Amino acid sequence: MGEIKGQVALVTGGTRGIGLAISERLVERGVKVAAGYSRDAEAAKRLVDAHPEADITLHQGNIGRAEDCERVIGEVIEQHGRLDILVNNAGINIDKTVRKMSPEDWDQVVRVNLSGAFYLSRAVLNHMTERKHGRIINISSVIGLTGNVGQANYAAAKSGLFGLTMSLALETAKKGVTVNSVAPGFIETEMVTAMPEKALEKVIAQIPVGRLGRGDEVARVVEFLADPDSSYITGEVYGINGGLYM
Repeated sequence: MGEIKGQVALVTGGTRGIGLAISERLVERGVKVAAGYSRDAEAAKRLVDAHPEADITLHQGNIGRAEDCERVIGEVIEQHGRLDILVNNAGINIDKTVRKMSPEDWDQVVRVNLSGAFYLSRAVLNHMTERKHGRIINISSVIGLTGNVGQANYAAAKSGLFGLTMSLALETAKKGVTVNSVAPGFIETEMVTAMPEKALEKVIAQIPVGRLGRGDEVARVVEFLADPDSSYITGEVYGINGGLYM
């Protein structure tokens, strides 16, 4: 792989779940990680405490608000002097069938899971294109490809990330910036493992490899796409789902 040590990455939702695995993988490669979080200050502190030798900064904000996204991008560039990699990972879910889903439920999930990626990407684009180098990696979901009962808002937002990825990839292809999506399946996170046991068994039974995925398996693909040697890959979707969707 190319030399990624010393580069700066902003990982939204970078202190828990898949985001934490991505942050830790990049730290192992010598990347300076700016970890975004919204409320869980204890999880953010644990990330820093676990890697006392690493250059990690913490940035709190609501990515569903354009002004917060612009502020965080500015903070990262001011504190680190550059921003090479943006991982749009943070997301929420409010699961209800469409008949029971309120307009507020819809708006909140779409705003955080889709608009947040747009706000952050827009805020960093001038910086990346002026330097003629950048990696934007959007963490979508297999649900964006398959849909799911009770997750119309989540599925729509995650599917929307594919369109955002391809459009932005076309706009930046000649400017040294690549834009790709990663679509994890069911990964061993707090949210997934908190499912009722029988429901979780049913999910695993549908996965051809017969198990949940691990956060580090998602992080490996993000690391690959962030690498300088991956400059010919843009506008792509990488599924990590154990064969659940092919």
